[in-house]
Amino acid sequence: MSHGEDIELAVPSVPSSPPEASEDPAVPPAPAAPATPATPVMPGGTRPDRAPQWLSLTVPAVFVVLWSSAFIAAVFGTDAAPPLMLTFARFAVAGVLLTLIALFSRSPWPRGRLLLHVIVVGLLMQAVQFGAFYNAIGAGLPGGVVALIQGFNPVIIALLAGGVLGEKINRSQWLGFAVGAVGVGMAVVGQLSVSLTAVLLSFLGLLGLSLGTVYQKRFTQGTDVRSSTAVHFLVSAPVVGLLSLLLEDQRVSDWGAFSASLAWIVLINSVGTFLLLNTMLRKQAASRVGTLFFLTPAVTALLSWIVIGQTLSPMAITGLVLGGAGVLLTGRK
Repeated sequence: MSHGEDIELAVPSVPSSPPEASEDPAVPPAPAAPATPATPVMPGGTRPDRAPQWLSLTVPAVFVVLWSSAFIAAVFGTDAAPPLMLTFARFAVAGVLLTLIALFSRSPWPRGRLLLHVIVVGLLMQAVQFGAFYNAIGAGLPGGVVALIQGFNPVIIALLAGGVLGEKINRSQWLGFAVGAVGVGMAVVGQLSVSLTAVLLSFLGLLGLSLGTVYQKRFTQGTDVRSSTAVHFLVSAPVVGLLSLLLEDQRVSDWGAFSASLAWIVLINSVGTFLLLNTMLRKQAASRVGTLFFLTPAVTALLSWIVIGQTLSPMAITGLVLGGAGVLLTGRK
């Protein structure tokens, strides 16, 4: 994120009493002491008009870790309940919670045509993305593999951002996209061991995320993060809920695991990560925000190994390394 320029405030020193007039008219009065510029410094050495550098570095890192944890929580949740039922519960609870936050903070709500655009973004980034991803996980595709497929998001955004948003992408960034895509592809190929349907569902979720990200950047600039994200959840909940009633058996086999998974997904993933994502999209180019998803496969793989004991093949590990190299290339100007 960009920082404001340093501003030095010059405050002239004020003498405690006026200089005494010289009794000898031939001798001019002594000049006043030169003004000493004073730069206000906040505790810890931070200037008040400049955001701390650690904050701009921490927000993307926190976003990647929290986003990656959603795949681990989804594994537990879909083991305890049908995937669309879990998705509906996530949207319903998160939508109510964010609505209360938006009302309490008196956030402006989108209206008219802008509201329609926000609804489209919500259906793409929420209903399509997570409805497809959770079904893929419920069909047996490991959460780490879903994250690897989602890692193609920066490539799709790169293909769309130039024509739709008019964003300029230099050669180094294109090289980064290519290297990252190859890396993610290697990781996915090394992990494919389940049904083709689950893989196709994951790519459908990827398409929803990519289209939603670009559409949001193009048509919903200037909307309040809290109210717009609340709308995303509120419009997606009935759509997914209806599909769940039509296609699934409404039964929860483990209420403890379901409740814990839902609490984490709602509080951490639904509210925390999407507020961070929408905030970053308002501050940075969509293509640069999208490159963060190149990091989620590696982080998800690490979390999968720590939490549920999943391991990766040498090819997958090589792919994750290439994906990280792609991030570094893409971030270069």
